[in-house]
Amino acid sequence: MEGNQSDYVVVKAKEGGVQVIGLTRGLDTKFHHTEKLDRGEVLIAQFTEHTSAIKIRGKAVVMTKFGTIETDA
Repeated sequence: MEGNQSDYVVVKAKEGGVQVIGLTRGLDTKFHHTEKLDRGEVLIAQFTEHTSAIKIRGKAVVMTKFGTIETDA
């Protein structure tokens, strides 16, 4: 995957302690990176050859090319 062809996700924390977890590709899905956001912080994440999914824990706004989603917890 080329860097300019990958999809980006923007995560804005609505509370302190929001976790953004990157999950690997392959036969076994594993955590490979975790970020903890304070309230109001924004993280821009990119899907890569290593990252196939992103898991979000906590209240946050998630913006993608498909639209905006707010988490419930």
